[in-house]
Amino acid sequence: MLYILLSVICSVSVGVILKLAKRYHVNVLQAVTINYIIAGAFSFLLNQPDFSLIDANAPWWAFISLALLLPSVFLILGASVKQAGIVKTDIAQRLSLFISIVAAWLLFRETFNNYKIVGLVFGFVAIFFVLYRPQQQAKEDARSLAPLFVFLGFGVIDILFKQVALAKSVPYTTSLSLIFILSFIVALIISLTQVVVRKVKVTAVNLLCGVILGIFNFGNILFYMKAHKLLHKNPSTVFAAMNLGVIILGTLVGTIMFKEKLNRYNYVGIVLAIIAVICITLSQIYAV
Repeated sequence: MLYILLSVICSVSVGVILKLAKRYHVNVLQAVTINYIIAGAFSFLLNQPDFSLIDANAPWWAFISLALLLPSVFLILGASVKQAGIVKTDIAQRLSLFISIVAAWLLFRETFNNYKIVGLVFGFVAIFFVLYRPQQQAKEDARSLAPLFVFLGFGVIDILFKQVALAKSVPYTTSLSLIFILSFIVALIISLTQVVVRKVKVTAVNLLCGVILGIFNFGNILFYMKAHKLLHKNPSTVFAAMNLGVIILGTLVGTIMFKEKLNRYNYVGIVLAIIAVICITLSQIYAV
């Protein structure tokens, strides 16, 4: 369970860093760009990818799509944390798994049992309650859309990663390293455009934030993979502990450390999200 705990801490820490970015005047785009250098370097050193295996038959469409989406969704993640808070953003990110489940049903013809169906229902209802704002907060309605885009973005990314994993011609670790490199190139192009056109300065705090962000971002992936390897006979345990852990720790950090305000509907959404994750976990245990 140590690896799961470390993965949860790294995941929530990413949100904390993005939350603090505004306070310390960090350019999130530059930090995200450096983040991919660090994540790519760790992936290269630990996974020892063999790029010679990547040829014209590799799923380049998925590689390129992920390279474009990952930096973009990371920026949306940062905007969501600033505007809607860590609690709603973390829950939206975790609930994105329901997009993957629906895709598994529609695209991969996966069979659904009653637990999975109930989990989906609770999950989609949870999204409504987590994002709900009273009418008196109508002026902030645009902000409440940020977690929704996080939900959609991470759902699509998860589907693309599943497509990459299905490509037998290229090892997954090699694909992951390539995706980090391509994501860095995309983020770098956008950053350089911002620097040249808008005269945005490159500062030490942006670079430092990017290094820290990259360490926690890769740590999240590394410890999650190690947990699955160690508990290979109980993947549902890893799945449940990770998702529930992020929702619970994210809620505690957001409400205690950053004094984020939640209405009663949001708390109902959190409870429903936890129930949904439990149901999806049970659907894996009792899969037929």
